[in-house]
Amino acid sequence: QLQLAESGGGLVQPGGSLRLSCAASGFALGTYAIAWFRQAPGKEREGVSCISRRYDRYYTDSVKGRFTISRDNAKNTVYLQMNSLKPEDTAVYYCAAYATSPWAMCDTTWRAYDSWGQGTQVTVSS
Repeated sequence: QLQLAESGGGLVQPGGSLRLSCAASGFALGTYAIAWFRQAPGKEREGVSCISRRYDRYYTDSVKGRFTISRDNAKNTVYLQMNSLKPEDTAVYYCAAYATSPWAMCDTTWRAYDSWGQGTQVTVSS
């Protein structure tokens, strides 16, 4: 069974940067689509970004131009580089994965994902 573990969260000032990592174990990450979701207190879970097996990327509008998703299959790790952070980016960030075909786009809905990490807190505040 694929297991995921996020790291890299923390407290950062507005305008700052963080890089989240999602390390996978139990299966080769290269056969999975990977996504980052976030959930702020009192709000619904939101899809932030996803990356397919063929490296197609999707970003929700609020993070376009600021966040970058990448994957290193050799290291079994996916990253989310977050720049120009805003207070509204404050949330618990989760990585998630599901096995998919080589040519498929990544799904942007959380119900498609069947492996989840425990989450890492990101707080953007002065």
